[in-house]
Amino acid sequence: MRAAALALAALASSCQTAARGADSAGPAAAPAGATAPASGYCRRSGAYTETAGPSAALDSSSSAAPGGDPFRPVHTFSIVARDPATGDLGVAVQSHWFSVGAVVSWAEPGVGAVATQSFVDPAYGPRGLELMRSGKPAAEALEQLLEGDEGRAVRQIAFVDAEGRVGAHTGERCIENAGHHTGAGYSVQANMMGNAEVVPSMARAYEGARGDLAERLMVTLEAAQKAGGDIRGCQSAALLVVRGARSDKPWADKVFDLRVDDSPDPLGELRRLVRLARAYDHMNRGDVAVEKKDMKAALEHYGAAAEMTGGDSEMLYWQAVALAANGQVDRSIPIFRRVFADDPRWIELTRRLIKPGLLPDTPEGRAMVERIIREASATR
Repeated sequence: MRAAALALAALASSCQTAARGADSAGPAAAPAGATAPASGYCRRSGAYTETAGPSAALDSSSSAAPGGDPFRPVHTFSIVARDPATGDLGVAVQSHWFSVGAVVSWAEPGVGAVATQSFVDPAYGPRGLELMRSGKPAAEALEQLLEGDEGRAVRQIAFVDAEGRVGAHTGERCIENAGHHTGAGYSVQANMMGNAEVVPSMARAYEGARGDLAERLMVTLEAAQKAGGDIRGCQSAALLVVRGARSDKPWADKVFDLRVDDSPDPLGELRRLVRLARAYDHMNRGDVAVEKKDMKAALEHYGAAAEMTGGDSEMLYWQAVALAANGQVDRSIPIFRRVFADDPRWIELTRRLIKPGLLPDTPEGRAMVERIIREASATR
């Protein structure tokens, strides 16, 4: 694998970085002659379709296999950041490479976030987090790992720690256009870009964005793609946001963990998944409100979830169940009717809610279920 690494480094030896990282002077102005790809371009139509026969199979020794050669060419653009308002930590990335989120993006609640890319060594993720967990500032942790890395000339890495300190590195042999920019609590970085405007566009976008950390990360990726993005197009994207402080409930410390592994429009799909994740968060909050007998709050959350998803049957159905379970059967029936019309399998599911107690397991409860099914399915 070391020989393969040196060969890749030699291949890239004539490539010089076009936009090296400024640390505090603010995003650079757009260079003269910077161009973006044709409007709407992402990945050529028909790419990556299945091919029959032995030629479609990968050899088991392929360096692209998980756990294989760490010098995989994951050329991409990404951002690591800490939200100064909440302390949340995040990393977001897009690339013309399959399943980029499985390799590039790393984060740990209360510790930091890492992006490792270019001729990537994934070990920078867990090892960087381990060093930051031990108390090393982001820049020192990154420098320590770079000192022992013979392939650092083709690496591009960024760290942000729980205090918002950042460290970034763009190796001198990364494929141009390549560079990074660090600002207050964030770093943006890119390599093999269509032009030198991508990195400064990302910095401007992040600094001007509003909303929570996930929204600001998405805006940054979208600005990179608009400015030119990866010279090859795009294929996958990921977004990972964790809490700024670790709790005793690790399942609650991960705010977003979303990946689009293969798509002709990975950022569009990632944007959709972020919206869907927010809708399901409303659903969860609605469930909690039901448990507390706060029907006003429950219905507000369920309604918000349904609106965000364009009236998704899943969202509507559980809103109707909550209404019925809390004595508001008349209000629930029009919603059930809409759901049943979409797919009659919801009718059978409604009968099955009695046994676990989601609807009352009493004579009155069973009669209520039969009334719901009778009246809500009458127009089918």
